[in-house]
Amino acid sequence: MCVTAVESRPAGVVLTPSPGGHRPFGARVKAFVALTKPRIIELLLITTIPVMFLAEQGVPSLWLVVATTVGGYLSAGGANALNMYIDRDIDALMDRTSQRPLVTGMVSPRECLAFGLTLGVVSTVWFGLLVNWLSAALSLGALLFYVVIYTMLLKRRTSQNIVWGGIAGCLPVLIGWSSVTNSMSWAPVILFLVMFFWTPPHYWPLSMKVKDDYARVGVPMLPVVASNKVVAKQIVLYSWVMVAVSLLLTPLGYTGWFYTSVALLAGGFWLWEAHGLQTRAKAEVTGAKLKEMRLFHWSITYVSLLFVAVAVDPFLR
Repeated sequence: MCVTAVESRPAGVVLTPSPGGHRPFGARVKAFVALTKPRIIELLLITTIPVMFLAEQGVPSLWLVVATTVGGYLSAGGANALNMYIDRDIDALMDRTSQRPLVTGMVSPRECLAFGLTLGVVSTVWFGLLVNWLSAALSLGALLFYVVIYTMLLKRRTSQNIVWGGIAGCLPVLIGWSSVTNSMSWAPVILFLVMFFWTPPHYWPLSMKVKDDYARVGVPMLPVVASNKVVAKQIVLYSWVMVAVSLLLTPLGYTGWFYTSVALLAGGFWLWEAHGLQTRAKAEVTGAKLKEMRLFHWSITYVSLLFVAVAVDPFLR
């Protein structure tokens, strides 16, 4: 995550500058950028642009790629800013979020709310006028799902929050396809499902690492309410389904040998890591020896490799 350049302080201490307080312009700019969560958006774009290559079966229009990328950044950035506005109370109490702009006082809640809503409106109009209205509707749907369904309704109420809330992060796949074709097909639906089954085993290892943070603020992430054995078992189950679904593109005629090879190799290594985590959890290993973050880091590499293969495959068929 991007953080603002402010002094360190204990979690839970909110710094609220006085109306005339000094907030350097450069730091303010960085703070507003941080509201969009650029690192997360990088991952969303990794799943959007390659699908455009698959939909085009070649190189899509450069202008269309730029328009879709900018629109996607604005939409996801707006959703992330609104997420920070809603979660500012618990962000102040969690170690990993204690340096976010609203917590440090570098951005006020009113500014954050206005910023998020503006990005949401601008991104929807941008998509509609410069890409197509199907993509605009999908983009707006992703924003509303993340803010309303996940952040407001699910996150603090159920341990399945990331399972269903993760749908918002799957929609960029559909947006990438619709931006090129202005329609839907089985290919983006399959990749949507890959991302759907990828999200829980991607996020649960991180939740295992920081479960004390979530427990402190009453957010019932699965590792907070279940043992490591139960979480690891769920991770393995979702992982197997994810890898199986990823292999459906080829028999349906959308991809060839290159994508299949990458999906098998990357998926195989994922399953190796997932089962390794389950073995350590069953042995009641805790602390650093559990090595749960190995799967978290690999999950990002996996999705990057898989979608690069999606983009490259049309040129090798």
